Amino acid sequence: MNIQAPSAIAQAQAASDDAESLARRLEATGDYKILRRLVPRTPTPAPAGNTGKIGIILDFETTGLDPAKDEIIEVAMIKFGYSETDEITGVSAVFQSYNEPSIPIPTLVTDLTGITNEQVAGHRIDIAALEAFVADANIVIAHNAGFDRKFAERLSPTFEHMHWACTQTEIDWRKHGFGGAKLGYLLADIGMFHNAHRAIDDCHALVEILAHPLPATAQPVFAELIDCARRTTARIWAQRSPFELKDALKARGYRWNDGTDGRPKSWFIDVDEEKRDAELRYLKQEIYQRAVDIECRAMTALERFSNRV
Repeated sequence: MNIQAPSAIAQAQAASDDAESLARRLEATGDYKILRRLVPRTPTPAPAGNTGKIGIILDFETTGLDPAKDEIIEVAMIKFGYSETDEITGVSAVFQSYNEPSIPIPTLVTDLTGITNEQVAGHRIDIAALEAFVADANIVIAHNAGFDRKFAERLSPTFEHMHWACTQTEIDWRKHGFGGAKLGYLLADIGMFHNAHRAIDDCHALVEILAHPLPATAQPVFAELIDCARRTTARIWAQRSPFELKDALKARGYRWNDGTDGRPKSWFIDVDEEKRDAELRYLKQEIYQRAVDIECRAMTALERFSNRV
């Protein structure tokens, strides 16, 4: 009798099944939490006649944190569809490109991302292809939109006229039982891990986080995010506020802007439009303790996180 040895593929599948069975038994004890490696979704083009909407997840790796002078070394984007009920229906395309900067990549950046000067040598982002990729998008999502949008707008003016949302700041993660807003924490909380600090891997991670149901509501994270993005917010500047009250402002959620970006050198906060009047009253009564004109600007997803505000 001729008995054939199991193929390498069959052996690998059997080993994977055994590992998953062991993981499930460990989880069932209640004493272990298992993290599974994130497997990126396979892009599947949207069917002809699809009437759903399009979202873009975007991430950059850069030579530094200053969008005015630092440069992009990697751009990654994932295009996904979503329904009228704000559920992700699938990934349809991926865009990834290296970009050689005008200076050597700082050692600290290479240590963090693994991207070397040799990897990016001779590479340039195809701006026309990038703009075509995002042309049909209804919204762009980044995990730190305050960082990524500024680099994106410098890369192409197309991004100035798009709606943006931020998964880091527009979801109250702790309220929903998550350990923090860092991407790695969020992914671990839904039972996965990935190769962090690479743009394309972080985009794949964000797809899974957005598709994950929130414990209290059972609706996906994306549905809550898009609801936040649709709201109008107010940016309030506490200019020339008393120095001795800076800790009170910080504790309330105000952030400091140093003025180097052309915006006021001042503490500021973004609040939902319906909370604007209450916040203005707080400033006048508790901070300035007098009547004072306070700069306040309404913003939608078209303006939030932009270089222009």
